Amino acid sequence: MTEWDGFTQGEVRRWRGAGFGPEEAAAWREAGVTAPADARLWRTAAATPRTVVTWQRAGMTPRDAVRWHELGVAPHDAARRHLAGERPRRVPWWSRPAVPEPGPDVVDALRRLLRAGVPADVARSYADAGWDGAEAGEWARRRVDQGDARVFRALGFTAAEAARTGRPAVEVMAAWWGAVPLEEVASWCAAGLTPAEAARQRASGVTAEQASVLRALSSPGP
Repeated sequence: MTEWDGFTQGEVRRWRGAGFGPEEAAAWREAGVTAPADARLWRTAAATPRTVVTWQRAGMTPRDAVRWHELGVAPHDAARRHLAGERPRRVPWWSRPAVPEPGPDVVDALRRLLRAGVPADVARSYADAGWDGAEAGEWARRRVDQGDARVFRALGFTAAEAARTGRPAVEVMAAWWGAVPLEEVASWCAAGLTPAEAARQRASGVTAEQASVLRALSSPGP
């Protein structure tokens, strides 16, 4: 029983019954998943104790994660879409509407992006998502995924700053979660600080306004 130290006999039975060994069970508990049934669902969705936080911070339940997984959506994309308010659901083929002709706004956005040298697949993703051609330009030229661009923009990042992170928006949010207030993440991150460094600076009295000065000095060129 020493390998199950910290577990009651009842917990050992439940974790074993769900197919978990002591090390894996301990890792899931450390990640905040205390019910073996939930851990099994997370595992079905291809989450691990190390990666489950990305899904959790998007507000997903284990069942949500399984549904996204069944739809073939990658974890980070699922987290981003869930965070944006989308929910996983399968649409029967007979109820799917015919694909309509693109409207004039979509055509105009697509044309503007293509003229700006944006690759066709990137331009189409922005246009189809309802972006205006002018506001999408900076993001699309830097090949920032349009879904990530919406999250980065909501956090206050510029297109150049978002591209410089080299990471999906959900990853950035997960890394900075709890380090500084959400509305300050862009200022601290773009100033070149890590979440831990920003938290220490903030605790020592450095303000977000001062971080913004560093941000301006660190700003990449066009």
